[in-house]
Amino acid sequence: MTQRNRKALGILLILGSIIAWLSVFTSVYLAFPPDLPIWILMPYFIVAGMGWLYPAMAIIRWMAKPDA
Repeated sequence: MTQRNRKALGILLILGSIIAWLSVFTSVYLAFPPDLPIWILMPYFIVAGMGWLYPAMAIIRWMAKPDA
């Protein structure tokens, strides 16, 4: 697979993984009791906000590989 094709596929994979990540974390958040204090919610928001970076970094590394 050429680097150009990997980049095109990688963009779709990153967008799909972000949408899946948001869907999962939104459904988990909606299951929380409505009046939790912010100090309990803040670690959840940090993980939810930063966690999508790890799959995206792996996809970007794969996209950047030189052609074989």
